[in-house]
Amino acid sequence: MISKTCSLLLSLMLLAPVAAQAQTHAAQTDAASPAATAHVFPTTPQTKPDGSKWRLGYFESGDYVEYPRTLRAIVQGLQQLGWLTIPDIPQDLTGKQTWQYLAANAKSETLQFVADAQWQPGNFDAAQRPAVRQAISDRLTKRKDIDLIIAMGTWAGQDMAALGAPVPTVVASTSDAVGSHIVTSAQDSGLDNLHARVQPERYQRQVRLFHDIVQFKTLGLVYEDSPEGRTYAAVPAVEQVAKEDHFQIKSCSTGTNALDVSQATLNAMGCYRTLSAQVDAMYVTVHRSITPTTIGAVAEILRQAKVPSFAMLGSAQVEQGLLMSLAQADYSYVGLFHAEVIARIFNGAKPRQLSQIWIDPAKIALNLETARIIGFDPPVDILLAADEVYTGR
Repeated sequence: MISKTCSLLLSLMLLAPVAAQAQTHAAQTDAASPAATAHVFPTTPQTKPDGSKWRLGYFESGDYVEYPRTLRAIVQGLQQLGWLTIPDIPQDLTGKQTWQYLAANAKSETLQFVADAQWQPGNFDAAQRPAVRQAISDRLTKRKDIDLIIAMGTWAGQDMAALGAPVPTVVASTSDAVGSHIVTSAQDSGLDNLHARVQPERYQRQVRLFHDIVQFKTLGLVYEDSPEGRTYAAVPAVEQVAKEDHFQIKSCSTGTNALDVSQATLNAMGCYRTLSAQVDAMYVTVHRSITPTTIGAVAEILRQAKVPSFAMLGSAQVEQGLLMSLAQADYSYVGLFHAEVIARIFNGAKPRQLSQIWIDPAKIALNLETARIIGFDPPVDILLAADEVYTGR
C-alpha cells in the first residue's frame, strides 16, 4: 500500500507540468475573466505602433534580497524571448542599483528601462508611501511617458492597485496577491491593467507536506505584527491547515514594520530562541530580517534546539541549514512567466486577460546534516523524492 507521504508527494509531482502549462496558458485569455476573448497573444519582440520603444518603470516596496533576484530573472526571461541583450548583471546590487544598471546597459530595439522612473518608499517606510504613490500617479497621468510598471513586492502591488493601475502593471515577488488584496482572485485581477502571479494553495501544500512528514503537534511561526506581515508569513494558510490537520500554532511577533531592520532582526532572533523551546517544529517564513546573511543563525538556533524546520522561501535556505523545503530551485521559471506576460502585453493583451496562475515545479530539498544533528530520520519516501540533498553547513 502506498504511504500517505508518498501519495502526497506523487500529487505534488503531478503538479509539476502545470508550471510549464501556466507559462503556455499565459498566451491565452482566462475564460473566467470578464475581459476574456479567444485571442492568443504572441511574445515576439516589437516596437510601439509609432516605431518607438516601450518605456518601463520600476516600483519597489523596499530593500529585500528577493526583489533584485526576481528583477534579474525577469530581464533574463526577456532576453530569452529576444527583447534585449545585456551583460551579466552583478549579483550584489540592490533593486534600485539593478534598475540603474539595466537603464545603462540593456541593448534593445524595443524596450527602454527608464532611469528616473524608479520609486521606493524608503526601506519599507510606511510614512513615505502616500508621497511615493502620489509621485507615481503624477508621472503616469500627467507626463504619460511610461508604458508599463514592474511593481516589486506587496506594498508596490497594493499601491498600484489603489491607484487603479493607470498603465499596465506586472506585480512580482508577493507572498499572496489575493490575500493582500492586490488582485480580486486567482482568476481575475479586478483591473484591466493589473496582473500578478498567483500560486493557489502554495503555502497550504508546504505545511501539509511538512506535517505529514514530521507529525508535529505544535508548529512555531514568527512574523511581523502587521497586516502585511501576516500575509508574508501566510498566517491564514497555516491556520487553515492547522484546523484541518489538528495541530496547534505558537506564534511570536517581531514588532511592527515601523522598527528599523536591525531591531527587527534582534526581535526575530529572540522569537526563534523563545519558540524553539516550546514547539515541535518551525515554519520559517518570509520576513525582511531573514536574509542570506541571517538565515544561518536561525538554522543554528533550531539545530541546537533539535527542532525540525521548513523553509517557506526555498531550497537556498535548506542549503544554509534549515531541514527541508518545497520550492523552485532558481528564479528562471518565475522570471520567464513574468517576461512572457510583459511580452504579450506589448503584443496587444490587456494584463487582465492573461492567466495569473502559476504552480511551482515540485521540488524537495533536504539537509541531511541538519537531520543528523536534530536526530530526525527522514522517511524513505522523502529520500527517494528529494531533488536536492545537502550534506553540509
